[in-house]
Amino acid sequence: MVLVELLGSGNAFLPSGRHHSFLCIDRHIIVDAPPTALASLRRVGISPSDIDTILITHTHGDHVFGFPFLLLERKYISDREGEKILTVAANTGVKEQLEHLCHLAYPGSLEESLQKINWVKIPELENWEFETFEVKHDPEVDPHGWMLTHKDGYSILHSGDSGPCDELWNRVGKCKLAVVEMGVPQWVATEFHHKPMDIQKLAEENPQTTLLITHTYIDTDYEIITTQWPDLPSNVIAGIDNLQLEVQQNSVKVLLK
Repeated sequence: MVLVELLGSGNAFLPSGRHHSFLCIDRHIIVDAPPTALASLRRVGISPSDIDTILITHTHGDHVFGFPFLLLERKYISDREGEKILTVAANTGVKEQLEHLCHLAYPGSLEESLQKINWVKIPELENWEFETFEVKHDPEVDPHGWMLTHKDGYSILHSGDSGPCDELWNRVGKCKLAVVEMGVPQWVATEFHHKPMDIQKLAEENPQTTLLITHTYIDTDYEIITTQWPDLPSNVIAGIDNLQLEVQQNSVKVLLK
């Protein structure tokens, strides 16, 4: 059994009641490090020092600007002895940008922490195999998705930020759970994000796969754009903050909603 927690489900504009999109797997693997990452971890009782692997999808601010705060917290609070190794999976260019971000945020404070990071393109982790693939988003930010295959034979996919594309859609049907962004309403003119009709088509083409929708524009506490979810197929789960799922070879079960 794998525990999947959607700690944040909002897009860059922080719809009411939502943190930035942020996924945690088995309480030690996270996808990206958004500005609200530390707050998201705090409110579910996960220590930043328990995170051993970060999978980076791309370098837009709503996905990585929380990275310096995670390192700072580990240095001064949860891993003062510097005993816990952190692996960050990203391309070379992403590594340089994250290092620059840390220098801007806390000059002179995080150099030692950065040197201790295990920077890799593809991580090696017990029970998991990882694959990264290009997706359809702003090429300036090196956009990629991730596919994680468990030793028991089932896979979990994360789209990162992306519009519909073959590299992503051809993998969804191979997965038990696909975490897919729906960043904009139907009326927004962009090819770089999924819209409700895209999600509907993707779900209908892959009825055997559970789609967990994240990075949404939909409000929870009060209305800015809309509080209404579109009507989507039954294999689609509307992502909200702190949603917990149990993923097994033959099932995806909602634990906490």
